[in-house]
Amino acid sequence: MPHNPHLETFGPVHALPILHYRMEFAHLARQAVQQLQPDCIAIELPPTLEGRFLQAIRRLPQVSVLSYSTRSRASSQGASSVPDTIYLLVEPADPLCEAARYALDQDLPLHFIDVDLDDYPPVREFLPDSYAIQRIGLAAYYREYLAARQDAEPHREDIRRERGMAFRLQQLAGRFGRILFVCGMAHTQRVKEFFGQPQSEPLGRVRRDNVRLASLHPDSCSEVMGEFPFLSAIYERRRQGLPEVADRPAPSLRRRFNALELIRGGRQSIPEHEALAVAIDDSASHVGHRGEMPDRQRIHLRLFEQAARHYRQETGERVHHWQKRTFFRFTRNYAALSGLLLPDLFQLLAAARGCVDDNFAYAFWRLACCYPWQKEEAEIPVMRLRAEDLYGQTRQIRFRPRKPSGKGLGDLRFLNRKREKRPGEWLEGFDDASVCSWPPEDLVIENYGNFLKQKGLRQLSEEFTRIEPFSTSLLDGIDLRETIRNLPHDGRVYVRERLRIKGGVGCVVVIFDEDRRNRYPFAMTWLGEHEQESDMAFYATDPGENISGPGICRCEYGGLLLSYPPRRLGDVWGDPAYRGCGSKAEQLLTAALEYSTEQHVVYVAARPPRSIFKRIAARLGRKIVFIPLGSLTPPTLKRIRVMHLLYGHDKRKIAKDYIW
Repeated sequence: MPHNPHLETFGPVHALPILHYRMEFAHLARQAVQQLQPDCIAIELPPTLEGRFLQAIRRLPQVSVLSYSTRSRASSQGASSVPDTIYLLVEPADPLCEAARYALDQDLPLHFIDVDLDDYPPVREFLPDSYAIQRIGLAAYYREYLAARQDAEPHREDIRRERGMAFRLQQLAGRFGRILFVCGMAHTQRVKEFFGQPQSEPLGRVRRDNVRLASLHPDSCSEVMGEFPFLSAIYERRRQGLPEVADRPAPSLRRRFNALELIRGGRQSIPEHEALAVAIDDSASHVGHRGEMPDRQRIHLRLFEQAARHYRQETGERVHHWQKRTFFRFTRNYAALSGLLLPDLFQLLAAARGCVDDNFAYAFWRLACCYPWQKEEAEIPVMRLRAEDLYGQTRQIRFRPRKPSGKGLGDLRFLNRKREKRPGEWLEGFDDASVCSWPPEDLVIENYGNFLKQKGLRQLSEEFTRIEPFSTSLLDGIDLRETIRNLPHDGRVYVRERLRIKGGVGCVVVIFDEDRRNRYPFAMTWLGEHEQESDMAFYATDPGENISGPGICRCEYGGLLLSYPPRRLGDVWGDPAYRGCGSKAEQLLTAALEYSTEQHVVYVAARPPRSIFKRIAARLGRKIVFIPLGSLTPPTLKRIRVMHLLYGHDKRKIAKDYIW
C-alpha cells in the first residue's frame, strides 16, 4: 500500500515529524522531498556540526561517526565538571541523513537550524513501534503519539531548542517559498506553535573546534547502528535501485561446507563480497515493490530464510516448517511482552537459538550483521565503538555452535578441514562394492534405541498404573500428586498400584519424515556385524548428493527400523508382502510388527499410525507404543539423524578426518 508522508504545515514550512534512526522514517523523508519539491531543506541539527556532517554524508553508504566533547554537569563531589563525549552516527536508515543526502544529490539548499547546547540532559522515552506506519500511516501514528504525550512536561532545554528552531525557520520563510523541515516528533508541535510568535536569536554555541570524524569499524556495526546492518543494507540497496536478480548467478549450495567456506559464500571461486551482494540483492527484491516502503516484517522473513539456507550449507540439516512456525510465533509473543509489534535483533537471535539451535543462531547473527560497504581501512581514522559508549545499558547473548567431532581439536583444524585437491579426487574412493557404517555413529543409534525402549516401557507402566483411595493397604506407595489434587474437597490419601507388564519391547521404529514427496529416495537394509548391534532398515537422502570424503557419503535419515537380535531381518524394501503399504513409514512399521520377538513395538513419529495397524498388531499378538516425535529432545534427534555410508571397511581408518 502507498504511504504518503504526513506534513505539518505552518506558513511556507512543511514539517515532517520523525523518529531518529528508523528505516520507515528515512523512507518517508525521501518520499517527502520527491513529492513536495521544496526550495530548501531544514534539519534538526546544529550548524556547528555542518562541515563534518556533510563530509560524512558524502561518504555514505559507508557509516561514519561524529564525535565531540561537551561540558558535563558537575560531579557528585561538587568538583568541576568533566567532559563527556557525544557520538553521532551517520547511516543510511536515518531520516536526517536521508534528507541531507537527497539535498546534496539534488543541489538543494540545506540548513542546520538546531541550537547547540552543552548541558542537554539524556532523554529516554518509550516510543511506539515504527512498524505501525506500515499499516496505519504516519498521520494516524502522529495523532496517537501526541495523544499519549499531551500531559508530558517538556524540558527547559527542549524549549530553548524549539524556540531557536522556530526563529531560524522564520528567517528562512522570508527567503524560500517551500521549506521541508525534518524534525523529531517530540518537537514538531511546539515548533509549530512558536513559529507563529515573535522569537529572538537563540543562545547557544556558534562554533565547535573539537568535532572529529571517523569511519565505523565493521565489527562495531552490529552493536551501535540504529537499525541492524542487514536491514540497513536492504534499505541502501533499494535506494540505489532494485537489481535484476534473475540475471545474477547465485552461489552454489553444497551441504559439506564448513564455517569458513560459508563466510566466503560457498565455493572458493565465489568471493565473499559477491556472495553477500547476491544475498542482499535477492532479499531487497522481495520486501516490497519498487518505490514502496520496505516491509520490516518481510525483511525478518528473508533474513530467516537466508540464515536457514546458510545453516544447511554448514551443517547439512534443514530448518523444518514447525521450527519456522515456532520461531515467528515466539518472536511475536516476545515483542508483545516488550510493547512492540515486531522483535528487535536481540529477540530474533534469542528465538533463533531457542527454536532451532546455536548453529542456526550463529548463522542468523552473521547474516544480520552483514553490511558490505563497511571496510576495516578508510581514508579517515577508523573507530571501534561498543553499545555501552552510546546507550549505557546492553543485553548479551552467547552462542555455542557445534563443531566437528574430535577431542582436543582446535579451531584451526576445524576451519581447515580436508578438501579435494583436484575435482573428482574423492570419487576415486568408491572402488569397493561393499558398504558399511561408521562405528561411532552405530554406538549412538544403538544407545538411543535402548533409550526409546526404556521410555516406551515407562509409558506402558503409567498406562498400567491404578490409583485409588487408601483403605487397607499402601500398595506401591502414596500418590502425592493425586492426594494433593483432591485434598481441598476430599481430604483422603490416594495410593498407587503398578500392574505387571507382560512382555518387553522388541523393535523400534523412528520416523523423522513420512516422505510424502519422495525426498528420501535411498532405501536399504543391512545386518548387524556382531551380537550387540541391531539389524537396520532405513530410507534416507541420496548419498550422491553429499560426498564428504573419498568413499564417504553423508546422508540424512527419513526413517529407520531397529531390530534385535541381529541376523534375522530380511530385505524389507524388496519383500513383496509389504508392497501394499501406503508409505515407507508404514512399510517399516509392518516389518517391525512381524520381526519383533517381544510383544511391544515402539513407534516414534510426528503422528500416530493409522487405526488399521492396531488391528494388524493385535492379529500378530503385538502392541504399538506410540511416542510423539515432539516429546524428544531436538538436538539429540538431529545428532542421530545424520549417518555416513563408507564404501569399504578400509574407509573406517580415515573417516574421522572427514566426518563431524
